[in-house]
Amino acid sequence: MQAPTDVSAGLSSEEAAARLEQHGPNSIATKRKLRPVVAFMKKFNSPLLIILMGASVLSFFTGNPTSGGILICMVLLSVVLDFTNTYRSERAVEALVARVITTATVVRDGVEQEVPLTSIVIGDCVVLTAGDVVPADGCVLEANDFFVNQSTLTGESVPVEKGPSRLQAAPAFDVSAEHVVLMGTSVVTGYAKVQVVRTGRATEFGKIAERLTAAEQDTDFERNLKKFSTFVMRLTFVMVIVVFGINAAVGRGWFDSFVFAIAIAVGLTPELLPVIMSVSLSRGAVRMAKAGVIVKHLPAIQNFGRMDVLCTDKTGTLTENRIVVVRYVDVSGTRVDDVLRYAYCTSAFHTGVPNPLDEAVRQYKAWDVRGLTKVDEIPFDFERRRESVVVDEGQRRLLITKGAPEAVFRICGHVECERRALPFDDAERTRAHETFTRMSTEGYKILAVAYREVAVRPGTYERDEETGMVLLGFVAFMDPAKDTAKDALAELERLGIGVKILTGDNELLTEKVCRDLNLPVTGVMTGEQLRSLDSLGLRKAVVETTIFARITPEQKERVIRTLQEVGKVVGYLGDGINDAPALKAADVGVSVNNAVDVAKETADFILLKKSLRVLKDGVIEGRRTFRNTMKYVLMGMSSNFGNMASMVAASAFLPFLPMLPPQVLLNNFLYDSSQLSLSSDRVDDADIVKPASWNLHAIRKYMLVFGPISSLFDFFTFGFLFVLFRNAEHQFQTGWFMESIATQVLVIYVIRTRKIPFLQSRPSRLLLVNTLLVVGIAWALPHLPFARVLNFQPLPLLALAGLLGIVVAYLLVVEGVKHWFFRRTPAA
Repeated sequence: MQAPTDVSAGLSSEEAAARLEQHGPNSIATKRKLRPVVAFMKKFNSPLLIILMGASVLSFFTGNPTSGGILICMVLLSVVLDFTNTYRSERAVEALVARVITTATVVRDGVEQEVPLTSIVIGDCVVLTAGDVVPADGCVLEANDFFVNQSTLTGESVPVEKGPSRLQAAPAFDVSAEHVVLMGTSVVTGYAKVQVVRTGRATEFGKIAERLTAAEQDTDFERNLKKFSTFVMRLTFVMVIVVFGINAAVGRGWFDSFVFAIAIAVGLTPELLPVIMSVSLSRGAVRMAKAGVIVKHLPAIQNFGRMDVLCTDKTGTLTENRIVVVRYVDVSGTRVDDVLRYAYCTSAFHTGVPNPLDEAVRQYKAWDVRGLTKVDEIPFDFERRRESVVVDEGQRRLLITKGAPEAVFRICGHVECERRALPFDDAERTRAHETFTRMSTEGYKILAVAYREVAVRPGTYERDEETGMVLLGFVAFMDPAKDTAKDALAELERLGIGVKILTGDNELLTEKVCRDLNLPVTGVMTGEQLRSLDSLGLRKAVVETTIFARITPEQKERVIRTLQEVGKVVGYLGDGINDAPALKAADVGVSVNNAVDVAKETADFILLKKSLRVLKDGVIEGRRTFRNTMKYVLMGMSSNFGNMASMVAASAFLPFLPMLPPQVLLNNFLYDSSQLSLSSDRVDDADIVKPASWNLHAIRKYMLVFGPISSLFDFFTFGFLFVLFRNAEHQFQTGWFMESIATQVLVIYVIRTRKIPFLQSRPSRLLLVNTLLVVGIAWALPHLPFARVLNFQPLPLLALAGLLGIVVAYLLVVEGVKHWFFRRTPAA
């Protein structure tokens, strides 16, 4: 899109008003707020919460208000934690809006005037100077020494030079073009007039805001939790129907059968799962804070442990986010001090607004310039792409120039090599170009340096003096790789996490950084190449490609979504506005303390220091938390399920209920109480060396293997107790209550590790004390004065010894089967 020739004169007030009416105000996306009550109620749509709410109602109905109250508290705790995170995207958009200035300078009716940001329209001529924030997307009409910092939108670490298009025809609006400036970027130096071509939601900035208002997608952990909850719901429903039908068929009465079926349903429900997750996550958040990771969204800790791909930007994460001098050579590639010394003269005597390259030259080495006197300066401009200074060095007066190599080559007649001036003929020009190209392909930002003697005369020196120069060589700059990043990348690799670079910066520079960090590069793709791929092609490319360079925020998000489609759990580390959609899309969004507000609002975690080493600590903590949560799931789906199944089967053959409903609920309460300390348990080193996995198929298989073992020993117990006590109903129920709670609780020592319990892997002290205390209470209950209220009766020593032998035998068998199971199912 090309501006009319008279566009710098601006629009009339009438035309601006008409365009404002046509295109709408220059404001980015806003999100319709949900009423708090509606938003809160929507949090109750989880299958697991529906199960728990149903169980709580039934507990009240069957005369067990304590269990019902506990279940309601757990539901409310889970919902409140979720509700507090509902408005993160809304706050992110508000932070994005706050970043944009509220007024801008435009030319209206032929004069410059301040107008509200929202009043800027397509076709307006905006005047920009150093320190301004660009108020809309536009094309540069005229510029002088105009550099823009657009790192927050594109990821480029160096301010970008902008100026009018050099094309004769109307150029396309390409966001990476040298004549295009984008809303939300900031002016570092110079002056420009810009014609507005996009406003509001149509700007790149507005598109990012639109992405942030999109509905939250479930993370990988949340998706798997819903699948698990649905599985439990179906299993519970089937069990209730079967139990009710069996007991009604054997003549126990409809009401008694219903009450017993409900007790079984409550026993099958993993009601403590939300609490154990919340406690584990809270403990994990505290430990992560000590490691320099602030947790904003607790459930994301689970995803942290499951992450197997980390996508990250380059600038400031893999690099120092500062420009330094790395080489200074002549056209043959030989180091020559004069190249840097002459570059230092231009930087030291530069009087314009400071820029990073001049600062890097000055900081690299401070040359003594006391013998030099500045005579004049020819400032940088976009057309020449170079700058010059004139200095007296005693015996002679020199014109020293540095700038873009192609621009400096055009004004050179000689080249200095080994302190000899040679004609800058085709052969030398080819050699210089090859050296420049080779250094560029290594990822360096290159400036060429040239000089010549000029006549001593009064007055100023003009641009046409820049001719017949002697080419000295090149100064190479780059944002160097962090010293700590190499070890951190190696640690992430050992933890089974692949790293991919998503950056708006140059692919050559990014490859150079990866080489310096020993990060294997299996493939490189640019935004233009990515744009041409269909969904199938991209699914293959995201697996095989390490570097995605010069990509837009939308493309970053697309890469992450595609990685998730192929089964990856994706983390993203970024700190700019351009990173916000990717942070939101990722299963684990990570930003840093000095990031822009919108990135911090969108992220799940904030690093107090932008370091991959800190990330590694967070990953390990996430895996510990996930593993401890999975211990409870495996417990519930093995011994707990086995006991409930045994109860169903026994109720069909015994002349009385194997356990009364209040005893079932008490059993379930004591069992759950023993698991509250699981969040403090130790995790084996072998369980954190690779991403944790929620494998519903493996959980079902685990249940089908270990559940029947529990049932088998329950049947041994039934036989033992029935033979011993015959028709002594309450003693039978007491004996099975004691065996059931002991096997359910103590088996955690076996299930919590793949190693040999106590010998190779010890539980935490709190878990040990808590589980033994619960079993002790359960075995002491029949001997307490109020035992008859629960229909418990004391058992003789022979019965206690037999039950103890059954419990020990059960634990030994489970330990043996465990090793067989994990050899056959290593992914469980």
